[in-house]
Amino acid sequence: MDHPQFNFDASQHSEPAVLSRARARALALEAGFAEAGLVALPHAHQERDAARFEEWVRAGRAGSMRYLERKNEDSALLRSRARIPFPWARSAVVCWANYNGEQPRSTEPAAEGAGWIARYAWSSKVDAQGRRRPSDYHKVLLKRLKALEARLHEELGAFEARAFVDTGPVVERALAEAAGLGWTGKNTCLIHPKLGSFGFLAVLLTSLEIDVPAALQPDRCGSCRRCLEACPTGALIAPYQMDAARCIAYLTIEHRGAIAPELMEGMGRQVFGCDICQDVCPWNRKALSFGFLSGGDPELEARTELVNPALEALAALDEAGFERAFNGSPVRRAGFLGLRRNVAIAMGNSRMGRFAPWLEDWADVADEGLRSAARWAREKLKASR
Repeated sequence: MDHPQFNFDASQHSEPAVLSRARARALALEAGFAEAGLVALPHAHQERDAARFEEWVRAGRAGSMRYLERKNEDSALLRSRARIPFPWARSAVVCWANYNGEQPRSTEPAAEGAGWIARYAWSSKVDAQGRRRPSDYHKVLLKRLKALEARLHEELGAFEARAFVDTGPVVERALAEAAGLGWTGKNTCLIHPKLGSFGFLAVLLTSLEIDVPAALQPDRCGSCRRCLEACPTGALIAPYQMDAARCIAYLTIEHRGAIAPELMEGMGRQVFGCDICQDVCPWNRKALSFGFLSGGDPELEARTELVNPALEALAALDEAGFERAFNGSPVRRAGFLGLRRNVAIAMGNSRMGRFAPWLEDWADVADEGLRSAARWAREKLKASR
């Protein structure tokens, strides 16, 4: 008697792979991260977060960052929900790399004529020849995410995944909050109860199911308003609301061309990025007491020459010198002329007459951003005599 033949595909009948929170965190730490969380997609606050993002974009608070306005064929903002660009995504592993340290804060006294480069852009590592080189956190963390993904494949088999460090159509902070890594502070930064807010976020989207929902962190900002009161350009228009077009970090890095005089006035000595709203945050002072410092991460150690750099030294860089100093560094994103524009503004805000020769040289250059900044700064120095 012939027996009937059956075509049996085991993959269609086996239980889907499930990722546990504890295992995701353990493998993330093994890959070099300081902390990690896990969240199922869609998460409980997805619609709330999407509505906030959509309103923020609609209000024009993204400035010239048009990539944040990208939509799909149904006119939905790609970044509003992770499953719009990635419908297969069932979970996200959100990882944290710390860049806090014992170096001075931007709000502390500094030498006359010193500029400020945001703390996150100080990162460096020692190469195979023993030389200290700039390190770009995007590349460092993406490599770690890939290592994490490889370990997950070893343990759980085949699944879909995408890794992002500031480069993909996801809102990392919203996913991090949903994954239980912290709460969104009044300065709009993610704040971890032990690590503070000086951290890089890296996201691994996966098609894996997870075991249990995330335990959300409560908002612990309380009645504190230090960040809002400290922001010199009024970018924090209300608690938990930022107008990026007024933010010094946006102006010094993303914005191209001329900057409005009233905003240049508030930029102070910031030449790349801004740490003010984080430097005044009590949670970052508390973080130091827990011992979570970037000195423990060999790929993200601070370049001491970028802490309170002299404006003269930055102004003296020609284009080749800029490339030598910042190739492989986040500072390169501002561009040579963008950084020089920012230096001109800081010189004007210093009210120090010794900077006048540089400003005179730059006052008639072709680049509108640098030219307008130099002329504004030159008038500031004249008015302060």
